[in-house]
Amino acid sequence: MRLIKKIIFFAALAVQFSLLLAQSPVNPGTIRFAVWAELDVYPGLYEENDDLLFYTRTRIKNLSEFLMEGMVYGWKFVYTPSDKLRGVEEYLEVEPVQAFTQADKDKIRYSDQYFEENKVTVWCEYDRTEYQIQNYKLWSGIQNPVIKGRGLGKISDGFEGINDAARNALKEAVRARYRAEIKNKPKEISGSVLIRNPPLVGITEGQYAIFLDFFLERDRIIKYTTY
Repeated sequence: MRLIKKIIFFAALAVQFSLLLAQSPVNPGTIRFAVWAELDVYPGLYEENDDLLFYTRTRIKNLSEFLMEGMVYGWKFVYTPSDKLRGVEEYLEVEPVQAFTQADKDKIRYSDQYFEENKVTVWCEYDRTEYQIQNYKLWSGIQNPVIKGRGLGKISDGFEGINDAARNALKEAVRARYRAEIKNKPKEISGSVLIRNPPLVGITEGQYAIFLDFFLERDRIIKYTTY
């Protein structure tokens, strides 16, 4: 029954995602997508005397900057698959290809705020420079495959929960790609990704769920040497 509920949930999100893309077609010049934050804060995320409205605005600002950075410059990653026989634990390191400057953050525009149930949703826009447009076109070339994944993160962790969900989406996308491509588990995979389409963030069973698709630029695969 739980599996059926999850399938229905993610199918509904997929429909919403399609509608979102239909409303906001991919435009190399301008990035536009909606982000939201809860109005009913999860217990423990902020102190009793804190300003709830300030908290909500901060969440939206942090999330929009985090996702925009992944869409404008991309993320570098190093992934180590788990290997029980070798006693190796799974490991993923992610960092921006180029961190957003304050000027980049100031370029983000917020509009069309609306309230629905227990959350506020805001549309975010960012105009790419000519250099950034050319960079996007290089990423979108046929030499860079598209990979997709979804990830989960704890609502109780606040913004870090969405950060974890995005990392898990990247990890799932990378794993799915190389499971089909590599026969034996590699020691390490490194590369870079650029978020291709507006992300979709939802909630299921007390966790954030995020869908992401990426252009993939692989740097290297390191294999285990023979014992």
